[in-house]
Amino acid sequence: MRIVIQRVLQAMLEIDGKVYSQIANGLLVLVGVEDTDTAEDIEWLCGKAVRMRIFNDPQGVMNESVLDRSGEVMVVSQFTLHASTKKGNRPSYSKASKPDTAIPLYEQFVLQMEKELGRQVATGVFGADMKITLSNDGPVTVVMDSKNRE
Repeated sequence: MRIVIQRVLQAMLEIDGKVYSQIANGLLVLVGVEDTDTAEDIEWLCGKAVRMRIFNDPQGVMNESVLDRSGEVMVVSQFTLHASTKKGNRPSYSKASKPDTAIPLYEQFVLQMEKELGRQVATGVFGADMKITLSNDGPVTVVMDSKNRE
């Protein structure tokens, strides 16, 4: 499982020209699922994401997490995180899970994130054509892969 975490001042997700969800200061988390992902991958990623110290403390040092800040979180599925660009100019998405596998894992990710935060997270709609507007704060962007736990 791959995630991209973006520290945001705000994020808004639209579907068919209508606001579906939005958050203020917090994290936008894009999630890519592959067939080998497990509950352990989800627990590890969610735990790391909510405890990652990427918000500034009063001294201006990145020493606080979204939990410390009581920040908001938006979780959006994004199969393109598993794009392979090894051959040619058209990315291959063969490593990305098909919906019958990906949807339950994505939903489990959302539930685990809510458990870690202790509150509801904003989401998109799996497979929908979504438009996301955000103010990337910093910018601070972190990429994590549960198969490469650096």
